[in-house]
Amino acid sequence: MALRQIRVDGDEVLRKISKKVEKIDDDLKILVEDMFETMYDADGVGLAAPQIGVLKRVIVIDIDVLKRVMINPEIIEQSDTEMQDGPEGCLSVPGVEDVVRRPNVLRVRYMDLEGNVVEEIAKDLYARVICHEVDHLNGILFTDKVLEK
Repeated sequence: MALRQIRVDGDEVLRKISKKVEKIDDDLKILVEDMFETMYDADGVGLAAPQIGVLKRVIVIDIDVLKRVMINPEIIEQSDTEMQDGPEGCLSVPGVEDVVRRPNVLRVRYMDLEGNVVEEIAKDLYARVICHEVDHLNGILFTDKVLEK
């Protein structure tokens, strides 16, 4: 396992769209281990591969009792009426926190590290983190979505 450098706002890799993962291999497993180690070292709850300069559709999340590796995650359904406004920060935008509106409930589909397709309902903070990290895979930062004051 190795710590990777977290890319910060202004780095062009953060604005690119990540590529779908075609196969789960040892290199991908090492990437995931490195992502968790880097996220923990930076005191984060989620990290997307582009944040460490890798344009692959991979995110890791660890909040409370939920620890997930999501490969090729897709938000397939989300609440349009049940929304949450809350503070967000980002390891790629250090020192900045602002309010973003996100769905409070969503359904996400992804592959785990064993190649199983998983579909689950996410709520509250878990839903917020998934949205934030999936945005990274599409070249979007939370600062693009800050609510007008």
